[in-house]
Amino acid sequence: MKRSALLTQAARLSVLSLGVGALVALSGCDTLNDWLASDRVNYKTAATAPNLNVPLDLSTADISQRYAAPPVVNTLGGTAAQTPTPTGNLTLGVPNTQDPFGMHVESDGDCRWLVIDGRTPDQVWPQLKEFWTENGFTLKTDSPQTGIMSTDWAENRANIPNDWFRNSVGKLFDFAYSSGTRDMFRTQVDRTADGSTDLNVTHSAMEEVLTGQDKTSSRWETRPRNPVLEAAILQKIMQKFGLTEAQAKQLADNPRPAGAKVVVEQNGGASTLDLAEPFDRAWLRVGLALDRTNFTVDNRDREKGIYYVHYSDSMAELKKDGFFGKFFSSNTQKSTRQFLVNVKPKADAVTQVGVVDSNGQPDSSSDAQRIVSLLHAQLN
Repeated sequence: MKRSALLTQAARLSVLSLGVGALVALSGCDTLNDWLASDRVNYKTAATAPNLNVPLDLSTADISQRYAAPPVVNTLGGTAAQTPTPTGNLTLGVPNTQDPFGMHVESDGDCRWLVIDGRTPDQVWPQLKEFWTENGFTLKTDSPQTGIMSTDWAENRANIPNDWFRNSVGKLFDFAYSSGTRDMFRTQVDRTADGSTDLNVTHSAMEEVLTGQDKTSSRWETRPRNPVLEAAILQKIMQKFGLTEAQAKQLADNPRPAGAKVVVEQNGGASTLDLAEPFDRAWLRVGLALDRTNFTVDNRDREKGIYYVHYSDSMAELKKDGFFGKFFSSNTQKSTRQFLVNVKPKADAVTQVGVVDSNGQPDSSSDAQRIVSLLHAQLN
């Protein structure tokens, strides 16, 4: 945290004599001891954020029923047995002539995803879940049916400077000392036509910025996604799946190019996109594009070719950081309008993408067309 934030820290510490008693009463000795312990991981999980609000630039719409993710299946069949590579290490993928490590990386612009050969999503899921929890994250979404796994907002404790303030006060009350940054990661897992698995990671970030003349107040601002960090996470996942650090870096540094031409079409007053690629590849790329806009995928139905999305305001997801804010902030959740993004085959090796209403008809509203425009910009 910047040195100018010391006034904020002083304000926080002024309530600690009252706060410690409240903390013990609310959370118990084990939680208190855990918070006072030294950092064990780089990321420290943050509290669950409330749902998101429709921003001012989108029109107010009737509240729609949210599509809740199905419950987690307890019988996934377990992780597949690992297979030896030509170099002798064991990998989760199935090595072949084209992929001696049993996996490879593909890219479209600055977007990258991992292809695990010969494995289905449910065979990959257990180790993917272990990866996130072993690295100190709390899973906010864990839905193998939809192929969506996302972490809660987390604080990267490695970003906190090791200055005199943290070395003194921070040793006693480290939870009152914040790095002022939050990160969240979303993983989507898809089955390919040849029985392999596509896996991608999307990063979201927020930063607390000090405001006011005396810098005693603050607000959260969105930071750009970090494609370099996404690529680094993919490398770590590859190592979890059995590759060495050198092998993972080799694949990450040499991705196979993917992507196709995107054409805008007009359909009864509604714009649609034509992608010159088959459904499987278009489905993956549209999911990636949605994750990299301000829309969050609530649910998805691959058989129907539907992504259920709502507008995402990351700032609204974060509670006001502060000592009592962790316990006494409001948990009120507000629903927002949900949009249906339809991905469907149009012809041989051509896929159509558009926004439809609940009856499956093209949605010609200005908000729906804004989504199509954002998708076009991302897919191009």
